[in-house]
Amino acid sequence: MTGTTPEAGTKAAGRSKKKYVVGTRRQLDAAELAAMGLRDRWYPIYPSRFVRTGDMVKVKRLGVDWLLFRDATGQIRMLEDRCPHRSAPLSVGQHLGDRVACKYHGVQVDGHGTVVSVPGMPGCALEGKTVTASLAVTEEADTIFAFVPLTEDSEVTAFKLPDRLANTEVSWFSNYAEWNSPWRFYMDNVLDPMHGAFLHRESHSMSGGDTSARFRIRETDRGFFFEKTDQRGKNFDWVEFCRESMDYVDLEIPYADSAGPGGPFGIVGMSTPIDANTSAVFHWRTRTVSDWERDVWRFMYKTTLEEKHWAVLEQDRELLEALASDADKDEHLYQHDLGVARIRRIHDADARKQAAILLSGTA
Repeated sequence: MTGTTPEAGTKAAGRSKKKYVVGTRRQLDAAELAAMGLRDRWYPIYPSRFVRTGDMVKVKRLGVDWLLFRDATGQIRMLEDRCPHRSAPLSVGQHLGDRVACKYHGVQVDGHGTVVSVPGMPGCALEGKTVTASLAVTEEADTIFAFVPLTEDSEVTAFKLPDRLANTEVSWFSNYAEWNSPWRFYMDNVLDPMHGAFLHRESHSMSGGDTSARFRIRETDRGFFFEKTDQRGKNFDWVEFCRESMDYVDLEIPYADSAGPGGPFGIVGMSTPIDANTSAVFHWRTRTVSDWERDVWRFMYKTTLEEKHWAVLEQDRELLEALASDADKDEHLYQHDLGVARIRRIHDADARKQAAILLSGTA
């Protein structure tokens, strides 16, 4: 792992009597946490290639405005996009190598969130204080990941890359998109393998198999499989939901020999809430290949397969963006939706637990 900073979410001068969610300055209830994003876990934030040395990039994640900047050494930093003086956005300020300067009054904040200079009043009490939220970050698989804490007391957990992406025998291509759809709709969608036989029926890789099936949940030491019991290797027949340092899904889609060497097409997928109604969607498209076969796969992907994969992803995006914002509030589920029901219960339980932590800090 490279680039991890030691901050446990944020450092702040003094402590309030209430526990506030980092970056919000208020408590959130369970419904708000479920809608805006669960905390105390790692999330993919933005593609690494989009933030060059000297860049300052504003992103919203989990309902909070953040500033990404790469310092003079190449280290990525992630601060709340809010000057500790008068709350002006740091993202419209100036990059000074190892720090940023607010455009409003010139206050300088380093990558740890510490005020290092107040040019308008040198030596004032603000200097030396760590009062801007900064997140622990790392870069892996062409992606900036950050640990998003619940409160300033949260402890950063160890970062672990999904197995497919950590395996040197696996070749991958990263994919990033922003959807006008709640993050929970993405999770519902990927925990629903049956939609592949209908929504993606005309795609290059999911035209086979039956349009009816039976499913089961199979527990694992890191989550659970949701899989068809009567079909394998024909369509989108299984998905594993994984709970490690971050939540992600792992799945495979069968490929014909004409798609080149490497066997099934693997996908690692994650969704990071931007706010309650939009999400950042990350996929890594993988195959297990080495030597000359890796070169063939990568060539075929860029010349023929990538466009087809985007077409499938667009089918998901268009459908999810067309759903009503409360589409998951009045449904009639059946056996195919066991995976959907399970992921919702997990996330709802987490949201209630985190809301209780916030309330327990009230004096």
